[in-house]
Amino acid sequence: MTSYAIRRILIAIPTLFLTSVLIFLMVRLMPGDVIDFITQGQGSLDPEQRHQMEHQLGLDQSWLEQYWHWVSGLFTGDMGKSLASTLPVGHTLRTAIPITAEIVFLGLLIALVVAIPLGILSAVRPNSYADFVSRIGALIGISIPNFWLATLLLIFTSRVLGWVPPVSYIPPSENLGQNLLQFLLPAISISVFTLALLMRMIRATMLEVLGLDYVRTAKAKGLTPRRVIYRHAFRNALIPVVTIVGFQIGALIAGSAIVEVIYGLPGVGYILLAALRARDYTVIEDTTLFIAVVVITMNLLVDLLYGFIDPRISLS
Repeated sequence: MTSYAIRRILIAIPTLFLTSVLIFLMVRLMPGDVIDFITQGQGSLDPEQRHQMEHQLGLDQSWLEQYWHWVSGLFTGDMGKSLASTLPVGHTLRTAIPITAEIVFLGLLIALVVAIPLGILSAVRPNSYADFVSRIGALIGISIPNFWLATLLLIFTSRVLGWVPPVSYIPPSENLGQNLLQFLLPAISISVFTLALLMRMIRATMLEVLGLDYVRTAKAKGLTPRRVIYRHAFRNALIPVVTIVGFQIGALIAGSAIVEVIYGLPGVGYILLAALRARDYTVIEDTTLFIAVVVITMNLLVDLLYGFIDPRISLS
């Protein structure tokens, strides 16, 4: 198991390096720059003024020098300052990460709590009324964009129920009840697609596992249906489910961006979209790399969980 984990970690290191290079290049290839955003409405700049601003912002250096300055700063804990606002990016991210983390956690929790029993029920009773309703619901869930659902939920609660979530962010340390109420609609909005995907995957894998010989043997030995389903069948059906959950962490973070804007929550996605509009290179690079690190870490954990769920994988 140890050698298996070391191999996966060694693979993650070059992946992270190549991701950082790709992020840097893609940001630099975007049309326009932060100087255009800072000076908008002030008329055109003459070449001397533009060169002076580029020098102040460090944009007159070669791309290799800019990349090294960015990466070396990350190794020392210095994430740099925003080119547009001059605020430290590290401080901005520290305030934004808990917001996005809470949305993603609640969204994933809702998806798992609903998808697992529905998927198992559909597999245990195939072609039943419950199976039919679950499959139709999953198909609808996969088809609904999260930003459309977020807008629809906001309109429904405001027009029908006469309630609008608080506009300003309420930390859980101040008022946990109001905090959860504020995050309920955003979490539901980003959870629906993951919920539907997990439900379909659990149903498919459970149907496959329930038809295997060892499950029939367990039933023949007189084990209770609950023990057969949860102790024998569900654990062996977990590998594809764990894979989906690992990949969906990144999808949930990406999906939370527009949802954060709709509900006025200044999370990581909210900051990233604002930085893209301003062509704020430092904020875009740091925020995107943070998301990449989360995705790579989650995939690494998924690989390690494979070895825990099925020891045969760690020995291969």
